Amino acid sequence: MTSPSIGTAVPDFELASTGAKTVKFSDYRGQFVLLYFYPKDNTPGCTTEGQAFRDAIGQFTSLNTVILGVSRDSVKMHEGFKCKHEFPFDLLSDPEEQLCNLFDVIKQKNMYGKQVRGIERSTFLLDPNGMLVHEWRKVKVKTHCDEVLATIRQLKQAD
Repeated sequence: MTSPSIGTAVPDFELASTGAKTVKFSDYRGQFVLLYFYPKDNTPGCTTEGQAFRDAIGQFTSLNTVILGVSRDSVKMHEGFKCKHEFPFDLLSDPEEQLCNLFDVIKQKNMYGKQVRGIERSTFLLDPNGMLVHEWRKVKVKTHCDEVLATIRQLKQAD
């Protein structure tokens, strides 16, 4: 399956999630969906990124935006990570890399001098009709949340 490109519809997907749920993309029609892919629960960059989204949840909510975090970690690991940091959004478990492959976020990365296959920190913004409207690849955590909020505000102004 080809990765969605800007302006194309994202196919429906379904993944296990925190809160003992199965999240289905089509359940979010009518809202912006922010899908952020991160390498691993409880690592410094992933924690900082999640905390930034957590701290800005009111702004995202006011912009009719749902946040969903995605990694290959298990739902059980996600539950601990979500609870520890009080994330007010769901974390999706993608151990078979279904969604990771759809969005082409699995890359060869250097870790401690070794090549490893892992998630490249990436974020995708889907509009209320299920279209991909923006993507961020090789995300820099420090400014990312603000960049995402600014983009959503611009898109809403253009409506």
